[in-house]
Amino acid sequence: MGFFKAYDMRGTFGADFDLDTVYRVGRELPGVIGAKKFLIGRDCRQTSPAIAATLQKGLADAGAEVTDLGLATTPMVYFFTAEDDFDASVMITASHNPPTDNGLKVSKRGALPVGYESGLAEVERRVKATCGTVPDVPVVPDVPALPPPSARLARYVAWLRAHALPIENLKVAVDCSDGMASILAHELFPGAVFINDKPDGAFPHHSPNPLLAASREQLAAVVREQGLDCGVIFDGDADRCMFVDEKGAFIQPDYLIPVLASTYHEPGATVIHDVRTIEAIRAQGATPVIGKVGHAYAKVLLREVKAVCGGELAGHYYFRDFHGCDSGELAALRILGAFADAKARGQTVSAFMAPLLDKYANSGEVNFKVEDKPAAIARVLEAAKGLAPETGRTTIDGYRLEYDAGWVCVRQSNTEPYLRLIVECDTRARLDDWLARLTAAIERKD
Repeated sequence: MGFFKAYDMRGTFGADFDLDTVYRVGRELPGVIGAKKFLIGRDCRQTSPAIAATLQKGLADAGAEVTDLGLATTPMVYFFTAEDDFDASVMITASHNPPTDNGLKVSKRGALPVGYESGLAEVERRVKATCGTVPDVPVVPDVPALPPPSARLARYVAWLRAHALPIENLKVAVDCSDGMASILAHELFPGAVFINDKPDGAFPHHSPNPLLAASREQLAAVVREQGLDCGVIFDGDADRCMFVDEKGAFIQPDYLIPVLASTYHEPGATVIHDVRTIEAIRAQGATPVIGKVGHAYAKVLLREVKAVCGGELAGHYYFRDFHGCDSGELAALRILGAFADAKARGQTVSAFMAPLLDKYANSGEVNFKVEDKPAAIARVLEAAKGLAPETGRTTIDGYRLEYDAGWVCVRQSNTEPYLRLIVECDTRARLDDWLARLTAAIERKD
């Protein structure tokens, strides 16, 4: 799919990009986004130190001033970009991708995202135009991956604690996925049971993608075996978090958006959600606003509509109080706070979530690897005509088709080579029927 994507730059190091690419991005980025003071952070992947040093050299050769935050979570970089008034920042990470991958997440002043439509396309054009016209990347020393300065880390932890909810009565397991949540999890969740809590860019215990069922098996087992109330798992760079209940059962992230909204106690507050999520936001007395999937879109929308918070099925949660950005750490603290409040009222996490989870039958996100995605979407739309009379349609990001008995969403991934389908219905039998018909349409060879 290439290195330059809708939300960031990401790919397999040595195949989709190399240090020469990184250096050229560093040289072009200041001019494209009009920035001089840069903050750089990085995850624990084995290629991150060399990428960081190379990027800093490119930025410096373009006349930029660079502050190195060292090892950091992606939300930390967003936080200090805004709080310390940097013109821009780059987080070196491939988030939930395999250890062979890496990438660059760019933000500008105020931690506003820079996506393909807001600057990366021009960076890509300039990088390609300079190939062969400037010397190859200079040799830079391999810089060791250091933790962030203790004063900054302490500031960040203190801010998160100030915006957290009480969770002392909960027995929680925390899976850091061998990733960046490890550098602050013990400070944020005292008394928790921790697993995979040392940064290791090889991700030896499981994939850093918590959406994969295999990634959650270890956490679920710990919760069940130790009789805990729930578990929380972070992705590789800690901008996402997900949960299992006391039985180890996965809680689909979009069902937690209304739970998160409820923790703010602001009746009528605006809450953003993606094209795949549910009506339960209205049941909390909030006003839902739909938007395109992806942090580069959600952060802008949240500010435009002055939403208090928002979220996506992928496990990103966004906050007005966090400069409109996503933070897995803050989301975990607030959602666990809601679980702790439920426990104080005598409810288990599964009982607390049951009114949301049991009301409808939901397929979850089903991914299809297809060559011609537009043709497959066309087949889905044609097959959907036979499901029921359509009552509404949204085309902000792919297609969301609404019916009295449920809804269907089909869209192309902006970061992976997949077509994504979700179906939600009033009964399991109807869900099975609709899902089978639409799956057949996608997999049919024209």
